[in-house]
Amino acid sequence: MKSVKVALLISTYCWPEALRLVLKSLLNQSILPDEVVIADDGSADDTAEVIREFNEKAPMTVRHIWHEDDGFRRTVILNKAISKIESDYIIQLDGDCIMHEKFVENHLNFSQNGNFLFGSRVNIQKHFLPKLFAEERINFHFFSRGIKKRTRNIHSPALGGLYKEKDELSKKVRGCNLSFWKDDILKVNGYNEDMTGWGKEDSELVVRLLNKGVKGRRLRYNAIIYHIWHKEASRHKHNINFQIQEEAIKHNLTSCENGINKYL
Repeated sequence: MKSVKVALLISTYCWPEALRLVLKSLLNQSILPDEVVIADDGSADDTAEVIREFNEKAPMTVRHIWHEDDGFRRTVILNKAISKIESDYIIQLDGDCIMHEKFVENHLNFSQNGNFLFGSRVNIQKHFLPKLFAEERINFHFFSRGIKKRTRNIHSPALGGLYKEKDELSKKVRGCNLSFWKDDILKVNGYNEDMTGWGKEDSELVVRLLNKGVKGRRLRYNAIIYHIWHKEASRHKHNINFQIQEEAIKHNLTSCENGINKYL
C-alpha cells in the first residue's frame, strides 16, 4: 500500500441531500483519505450544516472552501480548494457521486508518477431517487434496482490492470472521477478560470496535462461511483469553452493565464 498522503476533493452546489450520501460513502471507504476538501460554488447554509455534522465525526481534516454564488464558477472554486490542499495526491469527484467502498483505494493503488487517472460512473435513475434518499442507500451491486450502465458496476482490479496509460485525450474523461498529483496541476496552472458555465473545463485541463507529458490511464472496473440523477446544467457557455479547449490543443498549451497561481 502506498504511503503517499491523499486528499479527496469534492465539488458541490446546493444539493445537501446528495452531499450527505457522498460523505456517508466516504466513511465507508476501505482506505480513508488524509484530508477532505469541499469546493462549494455558493451553496446556502443547509450545505454548510451537512459539512459541520460530517466534520464532527470525521477522522480526518475537513475543509469547506466556499465563495458567493455568482453563476457556474466551478473552475474558480476548484482552484481555490486545490490551493488549500496539503496532500501530494488529489482524488476528485462531484458532490452527487456516491463512492464504491474501494474508490479511494483503487485510485491510490493505480497512481504513479507521470500519470493522471480517470474513471467512469454508474447512473442512478430518476425514479429511484425517493427510495435512495429515504433509505440513505450507498451500496449497490450488479443487480441493484434503480441503476443503469450496469457493466460499469463490475469491480475487478485484475481486469482494470489491462488498461494502460495513453498520451491522448479520451472521451471517457470525467471531472467527477479524476485523480492527479498536486504538483502536476500546479505546473499547468490549474483550471482555466476563463471557462465559466458548464462544459469542457475538465477535459481542457487534461489537454494541458497531456501536453505537459502527463499521461492518462482509465480506471475501468475500478474506482466506481454512482451518479445521482439530476437535471442537466445550462450549456449556454459550451461553445465558448469548446473553443478554449481547441486553442489548447492547436497551440499545444501547457498552461493557462487565468489559473490557480493567483491563490498561491
